Amino acid sequence: MTSILGLDLGGTNIKLARVDVVADADPRIVETAVHPTPEGGSPEIVVARLAELASGEHGRPIALGVGIPGQFDQTTGVIRALPNLAGSWSGFPLRRALEEQTGLSVTLLNDTQGFTLAESRLGAARGATSVVGVALGTGIGGGIWRNGSLNPGVHGTAGEIGHQVIVPDSPTVCSCGNRGCLESVAKAAVLAERAGRDSTEEVFAAAADGDERALAAIATVTDFIGIGLANVLTIIDPEILVIGGGVADAGDALLDPIRAAVARHLCVVPVEDVRIVRGSLGTTAGAVGAALAVHEDLAASRA
Repeated sequence: MTSILGLDLGGTNIKLARVDVVADADPRIVETAVHPTPEGGSPEIVVARLAELASGEHGRPIALGVGIPGQFDQTTGVIRALPNLAGSWSGFPLRRALEEQTGLSVTLLNDTQGFTLAESRLGAARGATSVVGVALGTGIGGGIWRNGSLNPGVHGTAGEIGHQVIVPDSPTVCSCGNRGCLESVAKAAVLAERAGRDSTEEVFAAAADGDERALAAIATVTDFIGIGLANVLTIIDPEILVIGGGVADAGDALLDPIRAAVARHLCVVPVEDVRIVRGSLGTTAGAVGAALAVHEDLAASRA
């Protein structure tokens, strides 16, 4: 039996998943946990915390996978941008720092690509041959799974649906530096602000009570999301689209207006064939995906 550890680094929490792998069997999730991310910490402080978690309470894993909310150089493991995480991360050699502190081989991947991998292999999209994963939360990310493997693209950015321009003349500057990106007009904080609430949980609770401002905010934001997803469905034409992230905790109160918005904006792909579902692995799906990415790397190295 092989034990692999996955960590999903977020601005608020670090999610953890330990996955055991046995030959000729599906990987098995044996442990999950959520720990707070060091507040306002430098990259060195965060790396020290990741290394501490990697030491494990149930034995040393053979390797470590880490999902990060941003972009990095695929070859060197050096961070390009982590816009939603505190600290000066650009140019930081994350993979090398983790390998030096843990003594483990480290696989890095984008956090939403990890979510997509987990939901495709073990979750809501299990058995599908073509999947798009979408995470709605602090930011908006995505990933693509096709024919049994994750497709990160040449630069590791395939599936970054949050950074397609939806409102070209928007005054809002996105974390990536562009204007009018889907993330900048539809992320969780924007939904809460439009509704005059402190959180998306409060927005959906107010909408359930008939609050007009909350209902209008949900309608506007889900229409933007519907445009973005209609674009993705038109270009990629996946078998299934899986939605996760903190905002997805609202369930059908979120998914139903998104489905309706997609139907309004989608023309080329038959709407009746579109499957938009909620992820089934919960908040630690990205960490599970990080562990599974290690498993795929190990399998590829043996091939």
